[in-house]
Amino acid sequence: MVEKVRVCSVGDIEEEDVIRFDHGGRSLIIIHGPDGNFYAADGYCTHEQQHLSEGIVDEFEIECPLHFGAYDYRTGDPTVPPVCEALKTYPVSVVGDDVFVEL
Repeated sequence: MVEKVRVCSVGDIEEEDVIRFDHGGRSLIIIHGPDGNFYAADGYCTHEQQHLSEGIVDEFEIECPLHFGAYDYRTGDPTVPPVCEALKTYPVSVVGDDVFVEL
């Protein structure tokens, strides 16, 4: 069953920024992309389980702060080693001023 959960307001995340969102035993990252869209993915790097909310967002990549591997946060695909396993991504919608993620 899909659960649609309010994460934050649109103004809570600046463009090319990331926040952490914990809900129901899951830890995710929510990113405001340079295209104006919002994206959600699992919060922990698949390489060493470092939380990505401490990483750097550059264009459509998020860089892990531990070993500097990176992902395309739109798809979860790894883009820079040592990352080799994809992140799970989640659909995001904006309703009015609220950002929602589907879990």
